[in-house]
Amino acid sequence: MSRSAEERNRRLLRARDTIDRSYATPLDVAALARVAHTSPAHFARQFRAVFGETPHRYLQRRRIERAMELLRDTDRSVTQVCLDVGFASLGTFSRTFGEVVGESPSAYRGRTVATQRAAGQYVPACVEKTLRRPVGAGGPR
Repeated sequence: MSRSAEERNRRLLRARDTIDRSYATPLDVAALARVAHTSPAHFARQFRAVFGETPHRYLQRRRIERAMELLRDTDRSVTQVCLDVGFASLGTFSRTFGEVVGESPSAYRGRTVATQRAAGQYVPACVEKTLRRPVGAGGPR
């Protein structure tokens, strides 16, 4: 791999890391292109060539992955999860979730909770919050 290709890949990885770290904030191709030190159009082409999907699609998928985790492991409402992962519209969130996962957020939550319960793995969110609460120095758990 040439020196310029290595540098390009490093810049693209920096932009992808920005998406992974800041997925819940408003991100657009222009902002990500600035991280990669390139023009928006060139960045979008390079990102797709290297990672196999557009920056926007990668961001959406990252948000949906996090939403799946929140729906499975918390008792937050679907609307709150939508906002927590960076979607501004519940309709867009539900449509995108359905495209990526194959079912609605509510159906996903119902199915995964039912599966966890059937396998004896379900822990109510209130109990899990208590168990994951940080313990202060010398304080009881």
